Amino acid sequence: MKRITREQLNERLANDGITVVEVLAPEYYRKFHLPGAINVPLGDTFDEQIQQGVPDKDKPVVVYCQNTECQASPKAAQRMEELGYRQVFDYEEGKVDWQDAGLPVEK
Repeated sequence: MKRITREQLNERLANDGITVVEVLAPEYYRKFHLPGAINVPLGDTFDEQIQQGVPDKDKPVVVYCQNTECQASPKAAQRMEELGYRQVFDYEEGKVDWQDAGLPVEK
């Protein structure tokens, strides 16, 4: 698993069309999420849902959760690598960092 900074993610969103996945529960996703992010909560059905939501295991994917204290995104990234995903990035600072920086979010 690689880490990605807010600046790197913002640049890749603008240029690459990278897939972004929020791994928090749906109620947190509905409050706000990064632009274009899909919601695949880390849980019992994660493996099945992530493979449906992101079928191309060669495509770059960023996972994130709430903040640096939240351990869901590193766990999700590790699980994705175990499933064969080759370009998984963890945005460790999470959506609170993104919003605090004044970057756009969706509700």
